[in-house]
Formats: sequence, structure tokens, C-alpha cells
Amino acid sequence: MSQEDNPLRAKAEEVYARLLEAYGEPQWQPGQNALDTLIGTILSANTNDVNSGRAFRRLKERFDDGWDAVRVAPLDDIKHVIRTAGMYNQKAPHIVGALERVRQDWGDYSLEHLAETPVDEALAYLTSLPGVGHKTASIVLLFCFNKGAFPVDTHVQRITQRLGVSRRNAGPEQIKRIWEELMPADTYYALHLDLIRHGRETCLARGPRCEACPLQDLCDYYAQRGEWG
Repeated sequence: MSQEDNPLRAKAEEVYARLLEAYGEPQWQPGQNALDTLIGTILSANTNDVNSGRAFRRLKERFDDGWDAVRVAPLDDIKHVIRTAGMYNQKAPHIVGALERVRQDWGDYSLEHLAETPVDEALAYLTSLPGVGHKTASIVLLFCFNKGAFPVDTHVQRITQRLGVSRRNAGPEQIKRIWEELMPADTYYALHLDLIRHGRETCLARGPRCEACPLQDLCDYYAQRGEWG
């Protein structure tokens, strides 16, 4: 189907182009440790970057012998160390369970083999780990390996719904599939980061700055503000 025959793809491409013009094109760089990213993202669930970052640093400092020390540590010790991230009663066993699986499956504490694994297989493996959903798995694949997986956080979800690229009630996994179907994989890194920046600076959850938005004329929310709750 050509761009002319698929208005939603044309809209998505225009959104991408305007975000690049507004915020630039972030460039992916190799070197991010995949297992560190996985654990850090588990910690980031339902909290802000400051709290999850503090919990991750404390975890690495307290168990400075490496991830094996975390795996064998008493759960109560881990919970105490990561308390600032919240939900520590769930996150601590998820972290330990993920470390146990990775060690059992690969003989060490590394996910670098995923660099050579097809995206679908890598996504399936990561989401089989305790506490790892599509968002966390996609973050690891995109940020660590620049693979074609599109993470959907609250900013991406909100903007996608408001633009009308998805339905108003579309969930994260559906929105992930929509963007992956509409846009080529080599756009995911910049698109994801620019959508997050747009959500933090302009398309705010409360009081969006529509008058300053470069996507204003593409946006269902702006056109139908009186109809949105």
C-alpha cells in the first residue's frame, strides 16, 4: 500500500519529521550494558528516574561483587537497598528471579548474546523473565542493541492516543505494534526519545501546551478538545 493509500502511515511519517525538526535526531551509541539496563528498568516501574536511579546505584554499591552477590543475597537486604524505587516487595524477587534465569540459561550474567538474536525471539525471551514486560524488553533491545523494538511509556502512549495514531483507549502493547507497523525500525530510537521529550515539554499530561505544539494541525485532541474527558 502506498503512502497515499495509507493516511495513518503518512500521518506517522509527518509526526516523525516534525519531531526531528523540533528536537533533533538522537543518535544511538553502542556500549550500554544489557543486564544493567534490564535491572534498572525493572526498578523504574511506577516511579521516576531519580528514585529508580538512586535504587540502582545503591544496589550496585551494596553488592559490589557483582550480580551473583545480588542473586544469593537475602531478599530483605535487597528490599532495603532498593526501597527508594517503591514496590520493593515485588521488584526484589523479580530481580533475583531474572538473575537466576539468565545465569541458568547462559552460564553467566550477560545478555549480550541477544545482539545476534532475531527481534521476535529476543523479545520472547526477555518477556519470559520475571517482572519483564514488553516495555522493559523493548528498552533493552532498542537502547542496548538498536534492534527494531519500540518501547511505549506513558508519554508515548498519551501522545499516540491524542494524535489519533491509535484509539483513545489503546494499551501500550497495541501502540507498540502500531508504530512498528507504520514506521521503519531505523526510526525507532529517535522517534521514541523525541516523543518522550515532547511529552515532557509540550504535550503534558495535564495542561498540554497546544499553542506551542508543532503537531497541532495533526492532532485529534486539539481538533476535538471539547469532546475529550
